[in-house]
Amino acid sequence: MFSRILTMHPKSNSITKLTTALEEQVLPQLRKQEGFKDEIFFLSPDTKDAVVISFWDRKEQAEAYGRTAYPQVLQSVKDLLEETPQVKNYDIVSSTFIKTGVKATV
Repeated sequence: MFSRILTMHPKSNSITKLTTALEEQVLPQLRKQEGFKDEIFFLSPDTKDAVVISFWDRKEQAEAYGRTAYPQVLQSVKDLLEETPQVKNYDIVSSTFIKTGVKATV
């Protein structure tokens, strides 16, 4: 499995709108993407930082989303953010929640 991790900085007083946008605009787009499995949204207690982790079957599927649908998704929330989110991609090596089927190689 594979993950995309976005770190972002919501604008002051935009948390409710951002949460609504993620639920009503972003998740429906993600659910249409081949290989999408789940998304988790984290918010720091001071609401200055947020992290979104999406889970994918394969790296290629997450990358395809990054090239095709993600630019449109970003447009739908960019006015709620201080700056463009930072995106990092990771292989999921181990999880007690998700069955990865991946063995770590070092």
